[in-house]
Order: sequence, then C-alpha cells, then structure tokens
Amino acid sequence: MFLALGHLITVYVVFLAYAAEPAGPWDRETVSHSGFAAGLAFALCIATALLTALFVKAKWLRAWWFILPAVLATAAFLRLTLLAPEL
Repeated sequence: MFLALGHLITVYVVFLAYAAEPAGPWDRETVSHSGFAAGLAFALCIATALLTALFVKAKWLRAWWFILPAVLATAAFLRLTLLAPEL
C-alpha cells in the first residue's frame, strides 16, 4: 500500500516536471519549478527504491519491482540535465 502510494506520487511529480514549459524567455519561474519538481521526484525515487529494497528483503516482493523506481529516477534525472526546459 505504501509502496504503491509512493510510486503514484512519484509518477505525478515526474509528470509535473515534464509538464512545466516556459511561456517565453522571461519565464524563469517555470524553469525553476520544473527543476524543483524533477529534484523532488528524484528524491522520491530514492525513497521508494529504499522501501522496495525493504519489501524485497522481507520477501514480500520480487526483485523486478526495482524497475519502476529506476525508470522514474532516469526520467527525473534526464529532466534535470539533458531535457531541462530552456529559456
């Protein structure tokens, strides 16, 4: 339950990071909001990966559950670096 909620929140924050596009060269606020959302999503990915590790260690889940935090962390990292919105 907690893991699914953590993944849903992370997916939503990654979506917000990608949805934020500046309206023009004067819109620095949107660029900073996108960066904040991507950084928050990356932190949430680390938290959900640690929670996944706990559940895998307890044998409640299988190891392939690490795929979702890895994919989301990659998406957040790309938004922070290569796919960051430009002014």
